[in-house]
Amino acid sequence: MEEKSYFVYIASNKTNKVLYTGITNDLVRRMYEHKNKLVDGFTKKYNVNRLLFCEEFFDPSEAIAAEKRIKGWLRNRKLELIRKNNPEFKDLSTNF
Repeated sequence: MEEKSYFVYIASNKTNKVLYTGITNDLVRRMYEHKNKLVDGFTKKYNVNRLLFCEEFFDPSEAIAAEKRIKGWLRNRKLELIRKNNPEFKDLSTNF
């Protein structure tokens, strides 16, 4: 049986003014949804479509805990996490 992956991610808009933290079991599909504004809500309203950070988990409870932890952080701490892993703030979703 193939092990299932869960991804906690931070996405933003073109100017990086907005940070969105989410969780998914299919990062490619989820970023496609963001880029094409397929889901109503915050990400559609603020044009969140650039993947700046992601972390993979194999235990769903660990992924949920990580998402909640990151969501609880202030903006500056989230930006530090992004800078540590993606210093140029490149859209990581262009890799898939």
